[in-house]
Amino acid sequence: MKEITAEIITIGDEILYGQIVDTNSQWMSGELSDAGIKTIRKTTVGDVPEDILQSFSEAEGRADIILITGGLGPTKDDLTKPLLAEYFNSPLIINEEALAEVKDFFERRGRELTALNKMQAELPEVCTKITNRMGTAPGMWFEKDGKVFVSMPGVPIEMKTIMLEEVIPKLHLVFNTPVIYHKMIKTIGIGESFLSEIIETWEDNLPENIKLAYLPSAGQVKLRLTAKGDVLSKLIEAVDQQIEKLKPLAGKYIYGYDKTYLPSAIGQLLRENGLTISTAESCTGGFLAHQITSVPGSSDYFQGSILSYADEVKRSELNVSKQSLTEHGAVSEIVAVQMAENVRKRLGTSIGLSTTGIAGPDGGSEEKPVGTVWIGYSDENGSFARKSQLTTDRLLNIQLTANIALNILRVEMLKIIALE
Repeated sequence: MKEITAEIITIGDEILYGQIVDTNSQWMSGELSDAGIKTIRKTTVGDVPEDILQSFSEAEGRADIILITGGLGPTKDDLTKPLLAEYFNSPLIINEEALAEVKDFFERRGRELTALNKMQAELPEVCTKITNRMGTAPGMWFEKDGKVFVSMPGVPIEMKTIMLEEVIPKLHLVFNTPVIYHKMIKTIGIGESFLSEIIETWEDNLPENIKLAYLPSAGQVKLRLTAKGDVLSKLIEAVDQQIEKLKPLAGKYIYGYDKTYLPSAIGQLLRENGLTISTAESCTGGFLAHQITSVPGSSDYFQGSILSYADEVKRSELNVSKQSLTEHGAVSEIVAVQMAENVRKRLGTSIGLSTTGIAGPDGGSEEKPVGTVWIGYSDENGSFARKSQLTTDRLLNIQLTANIALNILRVEMLKIIALE
């Protein structure tokens, strides 16, 4: 079966200037992949007519499908529509169906249809109008020599609605797309290179139609299995078989699959086993508690947090001894342990989790450089703290510390569960 390819073109100076983040192309390529269409290139073009026309021509030479977002507004700096009309040598005319939709859009909101807004209904004569029920700029569908061009607004909610309701279904009718199945395996507590070593033999023996990709992020590594074939049920079965072979090698690092979120996986363990947790935070500044409480229903197991940024708060609110702070400093094993133990006792939870460290970029020393972090853990079976040496980037250190703490929590909960 022929591989169907797509190129995504995002248009606008604001993307190149870094004033907005292009989230559209990432989302679109994911949806295309699920539809059996391979994205081969993503291009961002500024508001220069010659560059935009050139991007159309080059994309046509490479891909079967060209998806374009941005530049469909009614103002003079919105160039996509007139340039598509030029590219396809087609005059702009009022599309009566589009005009009716634009009028209805404004009437339902009690607003007057201006001459500028009416221009939204002007479309290249050769295109097929695509309804945009979330906005005023219609999408446009063009076909040329077996290639498909689709132009959509850059506003994410409008683009996503058009893609899901109109474009993807129509692409399936035009192209004979293969079946592609993705399965994401989420791991934590092991680096990419170490993980690669322990699963090397498994990876080398994957079937020809199943490919593996490593997707590392802050403190985590996602393994994406991509299977291609003709029958979805057979692909799912084949991938599941490979995962079962993977588990004996890397199972202790796997915390979930696909859209599983680390805090939600941990929350499920806490809820199912009747455990509760509280946190005492210094260097993470409440981010650890934020991660835990980002899960709906987290009040079932999360009791609260004490944000003890200053040493005085560590003493007064967490009963950390003055001697420990003086002799060892706030960033130390003994302080991290006392924070975890005492927040657990004070808030009456099964588990206490603490963070203390030097997030940076200042505040480090030769003995304790920036990125030095201690994470404390306490439950009825005992308490301990673990040290990590992270980066010099403050925000990344906060995120990494929270992820490491959550993984310590996950591992220790599994031990508690095994003892029951």
